[in-house]
Amino acid sequence: MSKRPLTASTPAEPGDRVRLTAEFERTQLLGILFGEFDRNLVAIENRLGVYISARGNRVQIEGEAEAAARARDVLTELYNRIEQGQEVDAGLVDGVIAMSAQPTLAGIIRHDKDEAAPVVMIRTRKKTIVPRAPSQVPYMQALARDEIIFALGPAGTGKTYLAVAQAVAQLITGSVQRLILSRPAVEAGEKLGFLPGDMKEKVDPYLRPLYDALHDCLPAEQVERRIASGEIEIAPLAFMRGRTLADAFIILDEAQNTTIPQMKMFLTRFGMNSRMVICGDPKQVDLPLPASSGLADAVGRLEGVEGINVSYFTSADVVRHPIVGRIVDAYEGPGA
Repeated sequence: MSKRPLTASTPAEPGDRVRLTAEFERTQLLGILFGEFDRNLVAIENRLGVYISARGNRVQIEGEAEAAARARDVLTELYNRIEQGQEVDAGLVDGVIAMSAQPTLAGIIRHDKDEAAPVVMIRTRKKTIVPRAPSQVPYMQALARDEIIFALGPAGTGKTYLAVAQAVAQLITGSVQRLILSRPAVEAGEKLGFLPGDMKEKVDPYLRPLYDALHDCLPAEQVERRIASGEIEIAPLAFMRGRTLADAFIILDEAQNTTIPQMKMFLTRFGMNSRMVICGDPKQVDLPLPASSGLADAVGRLEGVEGINVSYFTSADVVRHPIVGRIVDAYEGPGA
């Protein structure tokens, strides 16, 4: 049975089909907004179940009332970000679509067109980073506010990437003097001793994701120069023992693979004028005894302590690619 048509005098109700129009001033920006071969429009159509057609500077959206309104909000938000000089890619499109369902994010998704920038953002040398999932908003606020932040959730939710971006932003502005990135070198099915090379060459593959995040926020020559000068240090967790880390932004990635003594050691390295972010997925422990993970133990002890923030992410927050979220659900759902 077809749904009743909506006229101008009929209020929209759930299930009604409507036809909405969005009009954009600068037609030269529409190629970027629509994407190559209209891929951004196709993504919005597929995710929200609407039909989008464009003529000149007018875009017509047809679908159920709520979905059509969300699609219009998404297009308007993406257009505003293009006007601000931001890059629009598939990840941003998916993120804005996801956030359009959150009425509490009105100040971010539906911010006034005359505003200079979104409410929550991180500026680095190479790009300006804005939230791409609802849970990233409070997390980014915590990164700018709290002294110790635990970020827990599956791969692809932006935990480490946003932490590195915030660390780079603070290093650039002089808020901290050093950036220290660390991971436990825990074997996930492979034996470290059989890898070729010296200890640095054996350990570097474990730290590669941190290098990748750095290069996404800083020009390559700056990354190398700052590493050479000691402003940026990338080292295995074992190298942290016995140190006091002051005036530093410290990030521990893959923290679920720390033991309880290692986590205590790491947390007690905290020095004056520092910030510490601990990222990990409690469901991906590679330790011989998963119950001995220092991440879960630390969160259990410290959640609620003043100055410590715990941010949780789920498969719904995955921004790497929509299929990653579905993979996480498949592995963690009933019967997993």
